[in-house]
Amino acid sequence: MNLLLASTSTVHGAPYLSYLRDEWSRLFAGRLVVFVPYARPGGMSWDDYTARPKAVMAEAGITVRGVHEFSSVAEAASAAEGWFVGGGNTFVLRRTLRESGLEPLLDASVRSGTPYMGSSAGINIAGLSIGTTNDMPIVEVPTLDAMGWIPFNLNPHYIDPFEGSTHMGETRDQRIAEFHAFNPQSVIGLREGSWLTSNGRDHVLHGPHSARIFRAGLPVIEHPQGPLSF
Repeated sequence: MNLLLASTSTVHGAPYLSYLRDEWSRLFAGRLVVFVPYARPGGMSWDDYTARPKAVMAEAGITVRGVHEFSSVAEAASAAEGWFVGGGNTFVLRRTLRESGLEPLLDASVRSGTPYMGSSAGINIAGLSIGTTNDMPIVEVPTLDAMGWIPFNLNPHYIDPFEGSTHMGETRDQRIAEFHAFNPQSVIGLREGSWLTSNGRDHVLHGPHSARIFRAGLPVIEHPQGPLSF
């Protein structure tokens, strides 16, 4: 597998996908990329969402087509030389992958080595389950199981608790502790501007930040950039 898993598509003050430009330019060079807009951030249409990566990647000479622009998901999967699954609502993405019939085709394609980039919701589906998403469950999903391309869960947009906060809701750390009361798998908290590359066995942290590694019943690890080991 050839995975690029980014916490977000946009960092504060920078244009869409710009902080990852070197990464996706190398990953998708000379390839037709099929974009999956199913997560629909803010409820936007598939066409409007697809227009965003189309415009940005065209500047790098990369052609992007939305999966819905093909006559069928089978045709899209056959044509795909790269995949980009954008962020938005993970539950909407998970359900639409199943209902559209794309789920097994995407899984087989990625496992056969077709390059895959995901951001936000698009990386939640790469782990063992979508149970550590930050999104509201606005639709019913057939299962919380994800693709299992990597042997842990991800928590994108990870926010550190800060001393003196008057916020009375749970911190991200507390929510992940709740997850671990019922689930055994490790969770990686990816801060904004960070990303992982992975072949399914070896996983490397990139970007300006360390990551938080949460393991059931064990102390949290602050992991530096580089190969993951925990």
